[in-house]
Amino acid sequence: MVVRVFHRVSAVIPKTHEDAVSDALYDRTDAVSVAVGEIVEAAPLPKGLTTAEALFDAVPDLDRVRLALAAAGLDPVPELDLMEIADTDWVTASLRDLTELHAGRVHIYGSHHPRPLRDGRIALKIDAGLAFGTGHHETTQGVLLALDALARRTRPRRMLDVGTGTGVLAMAMARYFGRSVLATDIDEVAVAVARENARINGLSHMVRCATAPGMRHPAIAGGAPYDLIVANILARPLVALAGDITDALAPGGHVVLSGILGWQARWVTHAYASRGLVLVARVERGDWATLVLRRVQAARGV
Repeated sequence: MVVRVFHRVSAVIPKTHEDAVSDALYDRTDAVSVAVGEIVEAAPLPKGLTTAEALFDAVPDLDRVRLALAAAGLDPVPELDLMEIADTDWVTASLRDLTELHAGRVHIYGSHHPRPLRDGRIALKIDAGLAFGTGHHETTQGVLLALDALARRTRPRRMLDVGTGTGVLAMAMARYFGRSVLATDIDEVAVAVARENARINGLSHMVRCATAPGMRHPAIAGGAPYDLIVANILARPLVALAGDITDALAPGGHVVLSGILGWQARWVTHAYASRGLVLVARVERGDWATLVLRRVQAARGV
């Protein structure tokens, strides 16, 4: 585990602004990681509200954070909570009140849970550490359900997980399909966490982790084309990456896209359909949609 001290800024925001807040915090601040709607609260928030958290590796400029939230359409800007945390504190905080999760054939549990019985499920032990994505957010659950369905009818050979976070999806892919997976993230801390989680689950030989700031990075481009690509990020970057992701996808291959609010699904679908992909499934969990598309012909320009 990478030993670092971070500064966490959190705020309670309307769920209707999740995507805008996440984009604004990434685009307008120096946050190294952002999580919106992924934090398990000790006490449930009122209906329609969720928590946005950003991690900084230096003391953040709170005025800049407030301006980012204002740019996301929050008026008034919510109260900010600032806390200094070390990696050991973050493990405890991120797993606070975390319950075990079943999604499809995947069973996710933390180090504070007893190892589940062998019942035919894919058991994955996940500690969030300094990365986000324990499998308990609707976007991750949607991908796991999509993978469960794909595993019953496809046998991809080359697989890629973009924005791997804790590595939970990459590990699920490796277990579902029995093939190696390239797990990438722009955050080197997330890559370190994913690599450690793969080791804990005995999957180091099947999950290769790499820091890659874009689809054209040699670590990703060198393994293309892929039969299955998973990208659980956000709608805007998914649209921006539509061309690169399509180019990296083999004919007949599938892409699973998540981090998409329901009302954004048509926008994202169009970006990929215009490049020769066909929507074959849509999984809805809460306010979020996961899209499964198949490339049936060579890519063409928009």
